[in-house]
Amino acid sequence: MRNRSTRTRITAALAGALAATTLAVSATPAAAKASDGYVRGYDTYVGDWGDEGVLKYNGTYSPSNAVCLWQKVLWAEGATEIDGTQFDAADIDGVFGRNTELATSSLQGRWNMDYVDGIVGSSTFSLAGIKLAVTGGSEARGRTLYLTYRGLRHTFDLTRDTEGRYRFPDRNGNWQTAGYNTWTCS
Repeated sequence: MRNRSTRTRITAALAGALAATTLAVSATPAAAKASDGYVRGYDTYVGDWGDEGVLKYNGTYSPSNAVCLWQKVLWAEGATEIDGTQFDAADIDGVFGRNTELATSSLQGRWNMDYVDGIVGSSTFSLAGIKLAVTGGSEARGRTLYLTYRGLRHTFDLTRDTEGRYRFPDRNGNWQTAGYNTWTCS
């Protein structure tokens, strides 16, 4: 009786360890969240922007390079800004102010989103991510991926570096890493 009880416990322990290992391996996220500090993704680029941090007027991540990336999207889309003109390169400054909020609302309206609130949450970021197209490199983890964002008015190049972080050229052509806690774009 004692051997059977010992075997049962050992078998249960091994099964539990195997299940935990399987869960850990299969739970690798497709993309990282803002708590990671960067707009980041892994493996396939599809859906990389679906779990990013919330960008909004007077929000936690303003000013930042993540806001600069979003403003680059607004520019590419030709979103309408506060004075009724199209969001232009001079508006890309990393500060999520009233102009960026209004341009975001106008873009959300054009995209027929359920929520037109001027806040860049996972739904808004996801829709922008659909407009990414691979131009070279590799989607494999640890490799650089080259992409283009294809907006209604403009396109711009991006890379996803070997650590999965998105990089983009700011309005002066300097490459920046899309970080939530850094503000080096101009």
